[in-house]
Amino acid sequence: MPESQATIYEIRNGAGWIRLNRPENRNALSAVLVTELYDHIKAANEDDDVRSIVITGTGPAFCAGADLKSPPGSTISGTRSVPYAEVLNSILQSPKPVIAAVNGAAFAGGLGLVGAADIVITAETVQFSFSEVRIGVIPAVISVVCLPKLGTHHGMKLFLTGERFSGKQAVEMGFAHRAVAADALESAVDEEVAMINMGGPNAVQECKKLVRRVPSLSTEDAFVKTAQWSGELFRSEEAAEGMAAFREKRKPNWIED
Repeated sequence: MPESQATIYEIRNGAGWIRLNRPENRNALSAVLVTELYDHIKAANEDDDVRSIVITGTGPAFCAGADLKSPPGSTISGTRSVPYAEVLNSILQSPKPVIAAVNGAAFAGGLGLVGAADIVITAETVQFSFSEVRIGVIPAVISVVCLPKLGTHHGMKLFLTGERFSGKQAVEMGFAHRAVAADALESAVDEEVAMINMGGPNAVQECKKLVRRVPSLSTEDAFVKTAQWSGELFRSEEAAEGMAAFREKRKPNWIED
């Protein structure tokens, strides 16, 4: 498969859809795929027409983990290669909401994309597994984004055993938000995208920062910083438009008819 097709990028309804496109290899994380994924995230962040980012897979799998023949960060014929940790951090730091649409099996390193995403929608029968221990390694880098969702209680058991769990179980453990029938996955993601599009573009981006930053602050600092933050946003042009639209019973200017 040509390197340019390791991923597919398209914009649909204000969302930048990134599809991992190595179905013959269960969308394993090769150096080429990871570098393209990073570049697509960057492009989506720089495009004002893109309000959110969706990551999904082509074929029966979402992502089988690292490609052991060409792992992320390895040299690609002497050209640039992006470490996987940089991709996960780019998702965390992206100003735009990132949705993981888990269409099929997600194992090992592939779960990093799920852990880093802001919203996770999965097919209910999908199988997940932190399978690293079964080949004598550990889910080291992805633990940074997965443990905050799983907690040490679930994380310890799943990391130690490598056991599989379903999309429904992922929701129960707080690792995913919704589990739907496989044939309803994309329509469920479209619903999430539509709801994001109803919010003010700047407000949505600031909400993501809020959720990421407040837990790391002391209670005293959190109250001070969030009061300042709130005041700044209430004085913004976007807030003025949103409140005017509410009073006038019309749609704000960021919602397309």
